[in-house]
Formats: sequence, C-alpha cells, structure tokens
Amino acid sequence: MKRIRIICEGQTEQEFVNKMLTPAFSRKQIFFHPSLIRASRGGIIRWELLKKEIETHLKVDKEAYVTTFIDYYGVYKKHEFPQWDSAHEIPDKNERMDCLEQAMRENIDPDFCHRFIPYFQLHEFEALLFCDMDVFHKQISPTDLIGKKELKEIFNRYSNPEMINNNKTTSPSHRLESIIKGYNKVVYGNIIAEAIGLECIRTKAPRFDAWLNRMEDS
Repeated sequence: MKRIRIICEGQTEQEFVNKMLTPAFSRKQIFFHPSLIRASRGGIIRWELLKKEIETHLKVDKEAYVTTFIDYYGVYKKHEFPQWDSAHEIPDKNERMDCLEQAMRENIDPDFCHRFIPYFQLHEFEALLFCDMDVFHKQISPTDLIGKKELKEIFNRYSNPEMINNNKTTSPSHRLESIIKGYNKVVYGNIIAEAIGLECIRTKAPRFDAWLNRMEDS
C-alpha cells in the first residue's frame, strides 16, 4: 500500500484527483489524499511557502509521498521557484519543466526529498480537456458550443494538448472561454475530463502520463 498527498492548486484539480485518479489508483493499492495549497486555499504561492507546506507533510507522515499538481501557467519569477532563470534559458518546454521539477526536489530537505514527486502541469489543467474533440460535441449543447471552428483548428494543430501555449489570450483556459459559452472551470472541467476518460488523457498527454508513472513506480 502506498499513500500520496497531492497538493492541488485549485478545486478543479482536487476534484479531478478525487473523481478520476483515486478510483483508478486505489485498485493498485495507491491511495491519494488531495488537498488545496493551505496558505492560499487555492492559487499559486511563493516557493518558500509551498516548500514549507511540502516539508511539513513529509515530516508528519514519514511513510507517505508528496506531490504537486500545479499549473505552470500562472507561475512567475516573483514566486521565486528554484532555478527559475536558468530553466527559462531552455527553449524546449518539456526540458524546462524537468529542470524546474528537479530544482524543486533538490531544494527540499535531503532527509525527505526522496519522497517528494514535483510536478508542473504544462501549461495548465485545461490542456487535458483537449484530448478528444468528440467529447465537446457530446457533452456541450450546440447553443453553448460557440467556437466549433476554433475547436477544430486547435485539434488540427496540436496532437499533444500539453503544447497548447500559455499566452494570456491563447492559453487552454482562455481558448475554452471562447469555445464554450459561459465556460466555468469548476463546472465544465471535470465533466469533460470524465467523459474523455483517464486512459485517453494518458495517451494524449505524455508529461501527465509520466507523472502518473512516477507515482506508480516510486
């Protein structure tokens, strides 16, 4: 049996863990305990505050693992994550995430860092919703699916939804706002994710899949 505390950036991520990950992983005797970032009750915070929270969890439960489920989009230099400047000299986004995650782990107390599994969602949780175009047509009413053309263009352009960029106007969440009338992350996020299914998401989103593999293999 393995216990893993998942520190989630927001309610949508927490609900995703409860509804999508927990049932699948409990069958493998891996039990998740998702919680919001305490200092903000949701939303990114400075690394030193997040680090303190991570280390507290690791100290309190000396057999459990701790991981993060936070969006890369929305984290800035002001949050002072380790090796931030060095990582941003790396043009390849996957390699950049690897660099940041490794720096996070190395910044944790050496007595506990082997039980810490750092993870940035590239670029944000909403990227995972772009894994199956048919789900949009099945789950969203025709009157609310107002961006059918844009939706098709996104799927034609990005075979890997994690590569949908993080520009303030073209991030996955902003695209969804122009595709779905009255889009609400909490309402629609897990409806769409559940309809897509975990296996499809793992197939289409390799970094996300690698994170789950790390939790399975740790």
